[in-house]
Amino acid sequence: MAIEIKAPTFPESVQDGTIAAWLKQPGEAVERDELIVEIETDKVVLEVVAPADGVLESQLFGEGDTIQSNEVIAVIAEGAAAAAPAAAAPAGDAAEEATVTVGDKVLSPAARKLAAEKGIDPAAITGTGKGGLVTKEDVVNFKAAPAKAAPAKSAAPAAELELPVGERTEKRVPMTRMRKRIAERLLDASQSTAMLTTFNEVNMQPVMELRSKYKDQFEKVNGGTRLGFMSFFVKAATEALKKFPAVNASIDGNDIVYHGFQDVGVAVSTEKGLVVPCLRNAENMSMAQIENTIRDLGLRGRDGKLTIEEMSGGTFTITNGGVFGSLISTPILNPPQAAILGMHKIQDRPMAENGQVVIRPMMYLALSYDHRLIDGKEAVGFLVTIKELLEDPARILLGV
Repeated sequence: MAIEIKAPTFPESVQDGTIAAWLKQPGEAVERDELIVEIETDKVVLEVVAPADGVLESQLFGEGDTIQSNEVIAVIAEGAAAAAPAAAAPAGDAAEEATVTVGDKVLSPAARKLAAEKGIDPAAITGTGKGGLVTKEDVVNFKAAPAKAAPAKSAAPAAELELPVGERTEKRVPMTRMRKRIAERLLDASQSTAMLTTFNEVNMQPVMELRSKYKDQFEKVNGGTRLGFMSFFVKAATEALKKFPAVNASIDGNDIVYHGFQDVGVAVSTEKGLVVPCLRNAENMSMAQIENTIRDLGLRGRDGKLTIEEMSGGTFTITNGGVFGSLISTPILNPPQAAILGMHKIQDRPMAENGQVVIRPMMYLALSYDHRLIDGKEAVGFLVTIKELLEDPARILLGV
């Protein structure tokens, strides 16, 4: 019985998908729940599995083709056995007819064509095939012997030295659907918003001391969850967002939408590009819940297991370029959000305190914001609030 394989149902925010890779070819046996094709959308890569044991009978689309939601993409013959491999072609007359003789060399058609394209004399190629047959691989691997330099005439002027040039290789690959979508969103953000960035710096010593003092106890009480820096920043951001609701708002046409919740997106770098899964209602999460959720989202993001729902929405974003060594940057907005906070590398720097120079672990903070919605006073006040909360972490717990 033939079973149709359909593309998954795409959410309203996803218009269509692209066949990224066929993991099974027609004629190959498949088992129930075995992965047969990957479909790439603007946000995630979706996996389609076989609904029953059988043989992949046909593929209706090739890799790179665009498909719609619930469209039939393949057919499986349920319960059929995989076709036996075709018998090897006889090496008799048919094989001989396929070869071409040039001088005393016997070449395969592909070898002759490639030699002609490269301008290589077939007589100079040593055949490694059966009976001395020159194959395409022989042509590819052929390297002409360097020509002997003619003796220079004593009266001739010295020629200019030609410096050897290394290999100048280029590789052209098409953009993945996700990368194209990321490029479109970044370009749209820079062109359709009045983006501005303000900077500040924070002394991370109080947070580092608090973390060092309680990290073992925190891990023990919370079942192995490690205490990182991100939970401090998320909690500081949620407190600051309560004081500056415009930073948590967005523009919808001619309206300003003030959100009564704080869905904080955390940027995660993956092989396919940057994704921003959300911590839903981060204002109600404990630090252990924040650390657990971020770790889970990060691992599944790198494995391509995030769902579209987990990456949709968000009212504010935090990105940490410091994990890659960035000292300072200007993060780009994640529309329709109005602001994004950039964390950076912690670095010891000399600071003036009470008239004395001391060394402190400092981090630059950057807040990019949409100036159409957020005034400079609010942006600076928001960033200063984050700084003050991190330099006195007790205020995070007290909400002051």
